[in-house]
Parts: sequence; C-alpha cells; structure tokens
Amino acid sequence: MPFTPHRRNAAISQPMSIDRISLTTLRLFVAVAEEGSLTRAAEREAIATSAASRRLNDLESGLDVALFTRNSRGMQLTLAGESLLQHARRMLLAASALSSELLEYRRGIRGHIRMLANLSAIVAYLPEELEQFFLTHPDLRIELEERPTGGVVRGIQEGWAEIGVCSGDGELGDLTAVTFRRDRLVMLMRPDHPLAGSGPLAFADTLPFDQIALHAESSIFTRSQMAARDAGRPLRRRIHVPGFDAICRTVQAGLGIGVVPEPVFALFGRAMHLHVEALTDGWAQRELKLVWRGDRPLSTAAQQLVEHLRPKA
Repeated sequence: MPFTPHRRNAAISQPMSIDRISLTTLRLFVAVAEEGSLTRAAEREAIATSAASRRLNDLESGLDVALFTRNSRGMQLTLAGESLLQHARRMLLAASALSSELLEYRRGIRGHIRMLANLSAIVAYLPEELEQFFLTHPDLRIELEERPTGGVVRGIQEGWAEIGVCSGDGELGDLTAVTFRRDRLVMLMRPDHPLAGSGPLAFADTLPFDQIALHAESSIFTRSQMAARDAGRPLRRRIHVPGFDAICRTVQAGLGIGVVPEPVFALFGRAMHLHVEALTDGWAQRELKLVWRGDRPLSTAAQQLVEHLRPKA
C-alpha cells in the first residue's frame, strides 16, 4: 500500500533520525530508484520482495515523507526521493571506501591520503614525485582525483580531501598555499601551420586560427577566454577535449592549435612530431600551488606527503 505522509503531533512523534537508517536500507532504496521496480530491486539485493516492501515502507513512514510514486509504469522518485538518492549514493560510496581502507589497515597499510589535483599537475609533475614518495613510504596509499582548480579548492575546503595541487591564479580562499611548480604555457601546432616558426607569439596573434580547448572548467581555458576578451576578439573554439593527450592528437590531425603546459609537449607532442611556439603573455608564466586547510591538523600520512612535495629550501 503506498505510503501517504501525514501530519503528526510533534510532541508525540518525531520523524526517524537519519543516523538510524541502515546501509542495507539505503542500498535497497538506491536499487529501487535505479530499477524502477521493487521486485527487480529485491532480486538485485537478494532479499524477499515482501521484506523489501516492508523495509521501504518503514523508511518512508519513519522519515514521514513519500519517496516514490507508484503507478503502472513502476516506481518513480518524488522530489524528496531524488534528494535522498544523491545523499544515499555518497553515503554508500563513503562506507565502501571506509571498508576498503580498514581492510588495507588489517593487511599492514599504515595510512591513506586523499588528494585532489588539476590536470596539469597529474600529467606533468605528480607521477615522478609520487614514485619517489612511495620509495620511502611503501606502506601508504594515495587516492588521487583529477579536478579543475575550483573543484580542488572546494574539495579541500569541504573536507573531501586533505591536500591538493591547483593553479595559483585561482581563488584559493583561506587555504594554506605554497608554490609546488613554476612552468609556462606554450602554443602547440603542426609544423606546417602558418604560425610555426614565427614566434614567440602574443596570444592575440593566434586568435584568427581555430583552437582546441580543454574542458570549460579548466584554468587554461579560462585564461584563454580572458585573453581573447581583453584583445577584443572571439576565441575560435573548434572543439573541447578532456585532456592534454587529446589536444595533441587533435592538433596532429590538423583540427587546430592548442595551449598546453610546456612539459606536455615534451611528454606527448614531440613524439607526435608537433611544434610549439612560446607565448609572450604574462599569464603564460604560471605557478601551481600545493594547498591544504591550515585550520585543522593534517593526518600524519598527509603531512609526510606535504613535506615531500613542498619546495625544498
């Protein structure tokens, strides 16, 4: 029978506290939301349909809100159900991660570090740094996730990770930040492109040509847009791509030119027989920052990684 929320006397009864919802119930709720059917969800979770129905009804009754509408097409989420689904997935993911970490601790791992970094840092610098770090800390584990600079900052501020690496020209808020690397951006092109051999170039000189751009949230794309706006000319974006290897490949195919960090050319572009020209704009000289929250202590493992990554005196 469908659950119908009703008014209660607050002095007599209060809705279920969130901390009383079991992970089993959350998994069942997510399964019903994804399958659109209680029967299929019960089969997926290896639970009797009657037990699944009772558990779901208890959840709705306890929360005093309808999570699904039931009709001939199956079960569809209500607005409240959609809200719970987002949180339930995050809670189940966190529980799974915790279980995996505890298992590794039992196997002798001494610490986990959650780290966020932008694409430039992950491609150009962190692999070698982390290789060296693991030589002296083989019993640690690092969960590294790629995010644009804004996502790195938000993730650290909100506690999703302890440390991050991002572009220094982003809004870093109240995070503690030290210089991780300095590098420069260059313009990548085919050797037969009209601009090849005519550099160094002002970015404005490249605007008449089709350009390959990183995803819209990247700091490099933001820099390029601002430079085009300052020059009073449109940025001729031919295509957005997700990574530097895709920029190199699309440039190689003759689809346009693209801005990349200089180390990317050394890693990918040279082997593809591509060409680069230096950019004279001030924003082409940049800093990558190592960031963390200074208002709370880092875990021992994260502190060890910060000490490894921060500039040496």
